[in-house]
Amino acid sequence: MANKIYPIGIQNFEKLRRNGYFYVDKTAIIYRMVKTGSYYFLSRPRRFGKSLLLSTIEAYFQGKRELFEGLAMEQLEKEWKKYPILHLDLNIGKYETADSLDKILDEALLKWEAVYGTGVGESTLALRFKGIVQRASEQAGAPVVILIDEYDKPMLQAIGDEDLQKTFRNTMKPFYGVLKTMDGYIQFALLTGVTKFGKVSVFSDLNNLEDMSMLPDYVGICGITEEELHTDFKDSIQELASSLRMTYEETGAELKEFYDGYHFTENSIGIYNPFSLLSTFKHNRMGSYWFETGTPTYLVELLKRKRYDLENLEKEVTSLDVLNSIYDDDSPIPVIFQSGYLTIKDYDRRFKLYSLGFPNREVEEGFMNFLVPFYTHVNKVQTPFEIRKFVDEIECGQPDAFFRRLQSFFADTPYELARDLERHYQNVLFIVFKLIGFYTKVEYHTSEGRIDLVLETNKYIYIMEFKLDGSAEEALQQIEEKHYALPFDADPRQLFKIGVNFANRTRNIEKWEIMI
Repeated sequence: MANKIYPIGIQNFEKLRRNGYFYVDKTAIIYRMVKTGSYYFLSRPRRFGKSLLLSTIEAYFQGKRELFEGLAMEQLEKEWKKYPILHLDLNIGKYETADSLDKILDEALLKWEAVYGTGVGESTLALRFKGIVQRASEQAGAPVVILIDEYDKPMLQAIGDEDLQKTFRNTMKPFYGVLKTMDGYIQFALLTGVTKFGKVSVFSDLNNLEDMSMLPDYVGICGITEEELHTDFKDSIQELASSLRMTYEETGAELKEFYDGYHFTENSIGIYNPFSLLSTFKHNRMGSYWFETGTPTYLVELLKRKRYDLENLEKEVTSLDVLNSIYDDDSPIPVIFQSGYLTIKDYDRRFKLYSLGFPNREVEEGFMNFLVPFYTHVNKVQTPFEIRKFVDEIECGQPDAFFRRLQSFFADTPYELARDLERHYQNVLFIVFKLIGFYTKVEYHTSEGRIDLVLETNKYIYIMEFKLDGSAEEALQQIEEKHYALPFDADPRQLFKIGVNFANRTRNIEKWEIMI
């Protein structure tokens, strides 16, 4: 067996090291960071190791050399100095009211003031923080280290509430501004979060903060690289392979398909999701571990509110300015990218444009399944069973049964989606055929609001043309006139040509015609 205790949910470096949990050594990267700069910001998706990173840095600045025995840091660091540390974790609170952030910050400040004292005239949160930094440094005879975990949690929870976001922003801006005004008392500072909020001025005055999120040198500071996977987890992969009755190579390929694929800058190595990978090795089975630990409801609400064309999730092209900002009135893409549901797939150096897409199958399939209840009447529990029935009907050559089931997906269209029926039809079709595509071969493209689709199984080929307020006969005629079936003339599989019409009046599939 792989003799490892996997640190699922362990975010404290000292606990991890003292209790024998397995650790992928990131300390050489940490050493380079602390020796070449003072103020950093890091954006990474949830459960990617940000909290453990901060805890590791805290142990380093506490001078706890014994915790780094056998790691790169033990050989790299020669001095092991001790510094006063102010560690703030904003992940602990719920930010639903205007004073909720103030209460969390006040609690942290009171704790620090109990150690370092209070100052005259420190009447605001920012002034109290400033006084604590100065007194901590003076009392310790060393500059302060400031670590802030999930700095953006209040802003994320307030998405969709502009007044609440403004309130939080007005609190955060002067509070974080202390990092610049007290530079002489600060040795090192790192803020982590999921999003950047570049366009809402949280950091507008903090221009000494270096954003390492997309720097090539720090791509692997969180998550697991391909090299680390096959060096540190070789025995784990072999054990998983035996459990799955697969070869080592086949298992490695499956792990890559499901959990690799995060690219945080252009032309970079792929990063594996650490939570899913470690969970897979601990339980010796593949699973949607990362996706199932968090529900992206707020992201789906954004997509619905903006009437977003879901097909663009696979081919979104955007600029660095958009990737480095948070959701605004124009696009939900920044927060979806920064949350880890989309990643960089390609980069056009000439025009400085980034092509986005799903990082891996876990995210892609999980996100598509999660979308179904938001766009149809089919609930979360029913979704996998419904998709299985779709696939069975397609694989058994039963297109009539398939389309009757598809009709049920359009039944009782939610009112807010019915206002843009054409986009709603497109999105539901995209979701359904995307999910079916994990088990059969699906090719589709959209043109002027219509979806032309080819679906292939071992025995059957389906060519489909969709119309809105036209006729099924007209759609079928288009398949004939444009020779959509020509590429399959020599194919021995049975071919179905299917014309489908949607009707605005009924808000559903009105009719389909099948030609064999």
